[in-house]
Amino acid sequence: MPRISAFYGIVIWMYYDEVHHRGRPHFHATYGEDEATIDIESLAILAGELPPRGRRLVTEWGQAHQAELRENWSRARANEPLLPVDPLR
Repeated sequence: MPRISAFYGIVIWMYYDEVHHRGRPHFHATYGEDEATIDIESLAILAGELPPRGRRLVTEWGQAHQAELRENWSRARANEPLLPVDPLR
């Protein structure tokens, strides 16, 4: 699964061919032992969970990079390489 960003102990990756998310644009985040699937548009957690600090950081990062996440989702659907996304600073 292609890693697209990492910051403050959080790793973000994306792939699109999961049947259980029904093609809904999303990305994955891990923070320590926790993992969540995040909707690109609403930034809501679709599956899994993150602790409050991790969730807050992922939401802040997602808001700042929604256009890039949408672009990477389109690239993933077209089987094109994903582009790195700047970390949260």
